[in-house]
Amino acid sequence: MSNATPPPSREPSDGESEDRAGQILEQTNEQKEPGSTDVVSDPIAADEQEQLSAQGDRPKPKSGRSRRSTRIKKNNRLADWLERRFCVPEFAGGMLLCLAAFFFAAATNTLAGWLYVISGVSFALLLIGAVMPAKIIKEIEVVRSPLEPASAGDMATIELKFANLSKAKKELLRLRDLMPPGLADRECQETIIELLPPGKLTDRFQHHAFTWSYSFIARRRGIYTLSEVQIVTASPLGLFRSRRSHFAKQRLVVYPTVLPLKQCPIVDQLGTDDSPRQYNQEFNYKNATEGITRALRPYRWGDPIRLVHWRTSARFGDLRIRELEVTLGGQDLAIALDLEPGWQEWEFERAVVAAASLFFYAQGMGLKPQLWTATDGLITQVRAVLETLAQVQVLTPDPSDTKNTTPELATRPDLPLVWLSHRAASLADLPAGSRWLLWQNDESAVSKISNPGNHPGLAIATISGSPDQSFRALQTQLQAPLKHATAAI
Repeated sequence: MSNATPPPSREPSDGESEDRAGQILEQTNEQKEPGSTDVVSDPIAADEQEQLSAQGDRPKPKSGRSRRSTRIKKNNRLADWLERRFCVPEFAGGMLLCLAAFFFAAATNTLAGWLYVISGVSFALLLIGAVMPAKIIKEIEVVRSPLEPASAGDMATIELKFANLSKAKKELLRLRDLMPPGLADRECQETIIELLPPGKLTDRFQHHAFTWSYSFIARRRGIYTLSEVQIVTASPLGLFRSRRSHFAKQRLVVYPTVLPLKQCPIVDQLGTDDSPRQYNQEFNYKNATEGITRALRPYRWGDPIRLVHWRTSARFGDLRIRELEVTLGGQDLAIALDLEPGWQEWEFERAVVAAASLFFYAQGMGLKPQLWTATDGLITQVRAVLETLAQVQVLTPDPSDTKNTTPELATRPDLPLVWLSHRAASLADLPAGSRWLLWQNDESAVSKISNPGNHPGLAIATISGSPDQSFRALQTQLQAPLKHATAAI
């Protein structure tokens, strides 16, 4: 009796495994009683289910489009690195490189001398075209002139001077002045130098230097540093392109917009709580009959008779008019800007614009305005005020501050304030004679504010939408009477 060997076992394919697992699951679902758990008694089926679930849990491979975009980004980074360090071929340079390689391969196969000459000349041109651009743009001096401050929304002017330090002229240079983020609409400004003759900026050949001046609209307030200037060229053959960076650092200060206010009740009515005539502009010079006499002058047609100095007039035989010392305002006023977190980005920009506008309006009315912030304290000088408003930002919350303290309430100066804030709770402890501007997101919250702390003010309800770059709505609101404190813009 011969022993028959069993046939070799065949492993099931993927399709058979899936069908097998599906049949076993259907059988178990039919035999399963209500309330029982799903348990597969067949160990082979259990292994097949584990394999299928493992295949389903594997991360899906990236699609062809994502792989292609990743590859393009890597190629762009490599080309940028080569252009900054060495050079990258232009289209003509790439075609000449392919032709030179083709002629050299044909010459090695056919041993034709003229093919060796063509390939050798081509490689020589490629070598010259690759070495010369980097050498040309290294011997250039770049100087940036000092920058005048500008206001947001106005034109800012940049001036650069380029000098050729070598003894040979340079041709066809592309200049790129990189802009800091948020300063202008474009990331860089570009121009072309067709010819740059030799000459330094400090010698008698200074007139040979190339001066590049351009203007742009400053988009947003801030203190920006302009430094990097890129010079790009493919000269002299146009086969390879090289780029180098030259650094000419200067600071550009962009002030916030100052609105031309014809009237501002928040400032005009300061001091009317205690003395209605204390800061009334109509009750100073025209109605004055006595005061400190600054000088005497001859009478002119239209001068009031009440200002005639009769004793001196009798001595000289003609009318003499007294010129009085004109005292306008003189009240100390602090415009305080709340920097506590919670501001919306655009609403904080509007608050900064309002602070700058109120400062210059109060200065024009003869008051002594000052700016106060939690980070810089009281500032009086006009230039310092503008630079502070140009760079002021909302305070970032401190995670270690568990008590949620508000340093503004403790460090605000004891002066009449114009308090610009977004927190209604901060209006209760203002000094006497203060005013306030309050930004609120909800109109119902604004309507509930009624003279907090017995200080009149103006509540501004913000409305979502595209920001008003011209600040016309804010200008209208600042000139509105205080009785319209709950009007929304």
